[in-house]
Amino acid sequence: MKLLPLYYFTCFVFIANIVSCFSQENTISSNLFSIKQDSLLNNWFQKDYLQDGLPGISLDKWYKQNKRIPKTNEIIVAVIDTKIDLKHEDLENQIWINTKEIANNGIDDDSNGFIDDLNGWNFLGYSNGDYIKWGNNEFVRIIRKWAQVFKDKTAAQLSKNELNQFKEYERAQLKFGTETKFYKNWLRSLQYLIQVYPLVKDTLKYYFPKEDYTNQQLDSLYQKHKINDKSFRSRRDDNDKDLGALIDYMRVSLGSNQNTLKDIKDQESQLNSIVNECLNLEFNERHFINDDVFVAKGNNEITNTTKKEHTIENHSTLVSGIIAADRTNDIGIKGVAPHTKIMPLVICSNADEHDNDIAAAIRYAVDNGAKVINMSFGKEFSLYKNRVIDAYKHAEKHDVLLVHAAGNNSFNVDENPYYPSDVDYENPDEVVDNFITVGSISQKIDSNFVSEFSNYGKKNVDLFAPGDKIYTTTAGNSYAYDSGTSLAAPMVSGVAALIWSYYPKLTVQEVKQIILDSGTAYDIEVLVPGGEGKKVKFSELSKSGKVLNVYDAMELAKKVSKKKR
Repeated sequence: MKLLPLYYFTCFVFIANIVSCFSQENTISSNLFSIKQDSLLNNWFQKDYLQDGLPGISLDKWYKQNKRIPKTNEIIVAVIDTKIDLKHEDLENQIWINTKEIANNGIDDDSNGFIDDLNGWNFLGYSNGDYIKWGNNEFVRIIRKWAQVFKDKTAAQLSKNELNQFKEYERAQLKFGTETKFYKNWLRSLQYLIQVYPLVKDTLKYYFPKEDYTNQQLDSLYQKHKINDKSFRSRRDDNDKDLGALIDYMRVSLGSNQNTLKDIKDQESQLNSIVNECLNLEFNERHFINDDVFVAKGNNEITNTTKKEHTIENHSTLVSGIIAADRTNDIGIKGVAPHTKIMPLVICSNADEHDNDIAAAIRYAVDNGAKVINMSFGKEFSLYKNRVIDAYKHAEKHDVLLVHAAGNNSFNVDENPYYPSDVDYENPDEVVDNFITVGSISQKIDSNFVSEFSNYGKKNVDLFAPGDKIYTTTAGNSYAYDSGTSLAAPMVSGVAALIWSYYPKLTVQEVKQIILDSGTAYDIEVLVPGGEGKKVKFSELSKSGKVLNVYDAMELAKKVSKKKR
């Protein structure tokens, strides 16, 4: 899972920290605004630009003006993600219940192939109740599967059908080499930091006996001792360490980030797992499964109630709160779509998601009544992408919308493959018409409007939504700010659910087009993520060139619905 930026949340997140267009009347020009940035509002993303001066999705505006009761009391949104905090105060009444299943009786009461799936399913689960926590990255799986096929072969020796696989194999090898070198070097650095930590602490005690130094004091001390202080070293038994380097160690690695030795050791443990499991060709977390055959597996263990800072198991709770947090309890946050039930489906571990799990989760969601499927995860390679595409088509056949986060690599997904996707990159045409890809914007209506981490693409990103510094639910019955396209996608999922709760007869294609056409167009130049200062019109970074707008989407949905009568 590599959706939130590295310093927020990646597969290694713990380490670093038919429809008319509204374009004319719903365009914002850069010379029109004056936005107050004095403080970050908890719900800035729900605000309206014209009313509040904030580039939100106009959710508050719609709720203030709408007094109607929805026609459909419950729209199911499947959240394909990590485990979730089922007991969170803002989510406990918003979780889907499989009423055809009798809890914990060990019987598949509804004969859907899943035993005791009362609230959802964990596709990473073992029969003993445990589940996969670490696994391979997808490029590792590709190398392991195709190594013998393409060993010592060149492109000229291959048939036309084999050539595309060979190109992916070569791309996987390149990625493997780069990632392995990077993480092994990082691991060695952390191991060195752990080794010298006691010496650093002891050295600084000479200057700060109470260990009450500030970052500013460390900076000053570093400037003074950048060159070896021989007299000091002589008093320290001729220690051969560079005092300036030791101070710099504390200043950068400990001072500014407030890290402890335990934090660094925890990071070392995580990096060990990355090097020895995620990036290990000899390690296969699915050795007991024949992945050449598509089968669904797992257990019903989907709950995570413990808050773990910067860990993957918190992710589904973050996402689900944006979609469906209780709007009536006057606590926490208010979700986009209150008449929604979250169906938690677990496929995300500390590695890339497996295509079989993605396909199985989509099919489960469709077959068990979900109307919207949120997918806030992604990867740069896909081993069994045709199985996933077949699942898309299954969802399209049943009028189910798929919403996917664009990713946080700061690159163009038209040029750099990013999965799951509604294109297969061998054929640029979209394979289905029930798929929306969402990029992230920030609160800043200037050149930094597009989040610096967000992926983009004129062909393959459909629109943008707020995803920067979003206040939402977290595991452990708590709340926090987080950032990433993972948080932009559920805003679109929530709006789709809201539209269907009032206008249930709309098709999935109509709902998708309503969301895209009703967005707000911002006539400003923005920095291209990863573009080294390059600027383009905001409209050039997505297919619609717009930002999600709930109020206008609901107004447009009403017009389209009337035409269908």
